[in-house]
Amino acid sequence: MSLRIELLTGRALEDVARLRIEVFRAWPYLYDGDLAYERNYLHSYRDSTGAVVIGAFDGDQLVGAATGTPLADHSEDFAAAFSGSGLDLGKIFYCAESVLLPEFRGRGAGHGFFDAREAHARKLGFEKVAFCAVQRPADHPRRPATYRPLDAFWRKRGYAPLPGVIAEFSWKDLDNENETRKQLQFWIRDL
Repeated sequence: MSLRIELLTGRALEDVARLRIEVFRAWPYLYDGDLAYERNYLHSYRDSTGAVVIGAFDGDQLVGAATGTPLADHSEDFAAAFSGSGLDLGKIFYCAESVLLPEFRGRGAGHGFFDAREAHARKLGFEKVAFCAVQRPADHPRRPATYRPLDAFWRKRGYAPLPGVIAEFSWKDLDNENETRKQLQFWIRDL
């Protein structure tokens, strides 16, 4: 049975914050998040006129969410990554995060999330859509033996890695006392 995909309003952001913490605790993010940070982070989506937040519902239960915003809204965060790429950040829509509870995967939410964000980006006149994915070593001790990267899914949707465009962010991994830097590879496609 497929999930219902719909745009979310500001009141649902609290549920999205909790969902992000839960899903991002798993591989490959291993994120030890907190609600105060998530609330603050999601305010940028509420405050951006070009942003979109999409929910996946099983009945009335929010089981997944995806966010997107003009990449220029994150220009300070991504300026170093895109330096020298020759790309105009003002023409790129950023598909930020997609989170979905594991038991609801394989029911169309991933395609629904990308379809809704890409449609939103087209409506706003963007030429390209991009996202970034965390890079972890293949021999990382917490990598599950059953882990299957999403590269094939992204390629089927027309995305490809953007050579040399890698962002760096810090967050606290589970079981770590301090934040550490992570690399995130950008993927892009034309609309």
